Amino acid sequence: MDDGLTGNVNATAPFGGLLGIEWLSAGPDEVTARLAWDESRCTVGGVLHGGALMGLADSAGGLLAFLNLPEGATGTATIESKTNFFAAVRGGQVQATARPLHKGKRTIVVDTDLRDDEGRLVARVTQTQAVLN
Repeated sequence: MDDGLTGNVNATAPFGGLLGIEWLSAGPDEVTARLAWDESRCTVGGVLHGGALMGLADSAGGLLAFLNLPEGATGTATIESKTNFFAAVRGGQVQATARPLHKGKRTIVVDTDLRDDEGRLVARVTQTQAVLN
């Protein structure tokens, strides 16, 4: 974990801090972050809530989109998001890896893979971010 990166990103986008996201790396080609399993983030049976996983993916994708904004843009906002869940998470941590699929003047499309401690793909999120001017 990069404490400086985590502090800076979560100060700018406080929901990440509320959720407990730890930021590992950030660049225009890839953003990585992780979220630890915690009972407070679970649904029935100790399974990490899908909303927590989607929050992690949306945060990572949003940062990646921000790092790819065209000149003159002021920000980004999620306008569409699709999640496929493949496996339950009952412990450990989930790592998000976000990569750009499309970097346009009006939209940025991001694919984010979520993997558990064993490297198993637990979810994939594809989102479209609007470029704000």
